[in-house]
Amino acid sequence: TFTVEEAVEAIGFGRFHIMLFLIMGSTGVAEAMEIMLIAVVSPLIRCEWQLQDWQVALVTTMVFFGYMVFSIVLGLLADRYGRWKILLLSFLWAAYFSLLTSFAPSYIWFVFLRAMVGGGVSGHTQGPEGKKKPQIVATCSCFNHFLFLGKVFWLAGSLLIIGLASVVNPTIGWRWLIRTASIPGILLILVFKFIPESARYNMSTGNVAAALATLQRIAKTNGAAMPEGVLREPAKERRGRFKDLIHPKYLRTTLQIWIIW
Repeated sequence: TFTVEEAVEAIGFGRFHIMLFLIMGSTGVAEAMEIMLIAVVSPLIRCEWQLQDWQVALVTTMVFFGYMVFSIVLGLLADRYGRWKILLLSFLWAAYFSLLTSFAPSYIWFVFLRAMVGGGVSGHTQGPEGKKKPQIVATCSCFNHFLFLGKVFWLAGSLLIIGLASVVNPTIGWRWLIRTASIPGILLILVFKFIPESARYNMSTGNVAAALATLQRIAKTNGAAMPEGVLREPAKERRGRFKDLIHPKYLRTTLQIWIIW
């Protein structure tokens, strides 16, 4: 017999991992553009709607409020229905409300719609998997160990939105900047069929056949051989609970991590 981890090690690094890394890493571009968008749009909406300082600040606050609330909801749904489905839903959600934001008729509508965008973006990165792994990491960590390079994509997205703003804002306006910024998220939706469900997630739900199919697909793409034997389920472990975080054994670590974040 062999486990998912043993199969991943046996298959090794190859074309599948490069493709997955580029697709999943590109989600960082879309996320960074949506988050950084407010910084380059706020001065313009301040003038257009005659906003005060606290009203401009509230836009950013509500984006992250939506991020916070929906990260919990989408994380729980990801545990129940799978990483792939919730990841796709979050991209559809974020792209839809981002486009709607460009048609916002008033400040109140703008704030509400950006909060919804923040909720969608949270699904890209906040899907707990026992140890609160990020959504993308939960999908991607089954396959490679180069996730730290994903930070490059966030930087690329931040630079891209600033560069676009310098060209689009003075010419055709901030509404077209928002529409342009939603394009990466829409393009990513089109390539989601190439992303498999997490093999670890399938194993955790007892769907051994789906996990095996994913591993076989990876092996075929990489031109590698699967381990011999039968894929076995790992020993059942008790799922983590919130109160575990404040258990005396882990409380110090929990508080340190919360403060750092």
